[in-house]
Amino acid sequence: MTGQARTGRPNQWLRNLNSKIASIPMIITSVVIFLGGTLWTVFYSFTNSKLLPRLSFVGLDQYERLWAAPRWVMSIQNLAIYGLFSLIFSLFIGFVLAALMDQKIRFENTFRTIFLYPFALSFIVTGLVWQWILNPEFGVQSVVRSLGWTSFAFDPLYNSDIVIYGILIAALWQGTGLVMCLMLAGLRGIDEDIWKASRIDGIPMWRTYIFIIIPMMRPVFITTLVIIASGIVRVYDLVVAQTSGGPGIASEVPAKYVYDYMFQAQNLGQGFAASTMMLLTVAIIIVPWAYLEFGGGRKRG
Repeated sequence: MTGQARTGRPNQWLRNLNSKIASIPMIITSVVIFLGGTLWTVFYSFTNSKLLPRLSFVGLDQYERLWAAPRWVMSIQNLAIYGLFSLIFSLFIGFVLAALMDQKIRFENTFRTIFLYPFALSFIVTGLVWQWILNPEFGVQSVVRSLGWTSFAFDPLYNSDIVIYGILIAALWQGTGLVMCLMLAGLRGIDEDIWKASRIDGIPMWRTYIFIIIPMMRPVFITTLVIIASGIVRVYDLVVAQTSGGPGIASEVPAKYVYDYMFQAQNLGQGFAASTMMLLTVAIIIVPWAYLEFGGGRKRG
């Protein structure tokens, strides 16, 4: 048996050899470009680099300047508000739409295409479209006032107190369709016998969803949560297309802060420090997800 086991080991290493060889370029790319670029960014965030990277170390000075900058603090506040409401409403609206679509309605394919179509558009196009829709001169406000409600006011992109919610509307319009499709795929994977048993027991549909269906869809919810959260952290296009960070700095976000400092202010050190903080935010999201999906699952098994 020992000899067979020993002779079997090389066969295991040689199994799917072609696919392993084909994956080598991807592995090298991931290690050199992504990991290497990440370490390079973190390394130079401790320097006083301006137009070009230079080895002039200043310790944590860039991070101190970063958190002392009102613009960065505002961007973090906006990201927190945008992220919280985006997560809540994306998951809620997406799940409700998926539950309705799961009722075997007529023209399901048509409705699914309509809801998913905005996701096919670029964020720049979505931002420009909603900039026109929310424009008080010829958008929603103008249409409602033309109908007789002359005192109606709806101009979120021009009000610094609620501008982030105007961006949120455009983000929900574009991304909710994808969430709906992910949720619908999860619902279609539920065994039909579970629905039959709940109907026989007289359990209301809403209780079946909350206490039976949703817990069974935990992997779908976790995956959807990670997708939404990664999009939240790197939101940039919508803000640039709709407000360019205005009025003032009222709709500033971290990704725009990084871009402006690296390519306009020509302050690479500050841009690297801000991007490192964004990387830390992503790590806070990814690490718990990886633990729940892999580490936690193994312990339970």
